[in-house]
Amino acid sequence: MLSCDDPLPLTPRRVLIAGVTGSGKTTLAGRIAALWGLEHHEIDALHHGADWTPRPEFLDDVRTFSATDRWVTEWQYTSKGTDEIMTPRAELALWLDYPWHIVRWRLLRRTFLRSVLRTRMYNGNVEKPLWRLFATRDPAENILAWQTKTRRFWTERMPDREEQFPTLTIVRLRHPRETERWLLRQAEASGVLIAPPKRRSRDR
Repeated sequence: MLSCDDPLPLTPRRVLIAGVTGSGKTTLAGRIAALWGLEHHEIDALHHGADWTPRPEFLDDVRTFSATDRWVTEWQYTSKGTDEIMTPRAELALWLDYPWHIVRWRLLRRTFLRSVLRTRMYNGNVEKPLWRLFATRDPAENILAWQTKTRRFWTERMPDREEQFPTLTIVRLRHPRETERWLLRQAEASGVLIAPPKRRSRDR
């Protein structure tokens, strides 16, 4: 497993982004797509249909994009069968293993803004009203409870993935600062200019 300062053995064509809910997987996937000219397939948009109903075509869509040559996506829905489809094809996995206070704050801020602004996401879905969010602690209904339940998912399972997929290069990024340093190194190696991220006061 590599750190943020280790050189990559190749310029990857197929990339997975792992991390707890709220760590910034989708944002990073978009930046990776721009950096290396990859197609970003947002896996939540493939999974959720209208009214948050799972799409029956989900795994077929995952198979379709996984068979192509250049892509980046979030490493999610492994219990639904995505591991068997995406992971053998991936060349690089970025693991956002950030401190708990950072990912918790990010999710709180994101959920609050989306709920208050009624932000439309994939397939017309919007975040639940805040009163509904705090009315239950069921992880299936409360994204904050889900984050708490799954906060150690990758810590517990990444060693198995590393052993199961020995050709997959895994980079563990332990803080947003490490991620920015890593991105800068990749941009310099590729001869690409990248915009600095918006400063977040809690990412210290």
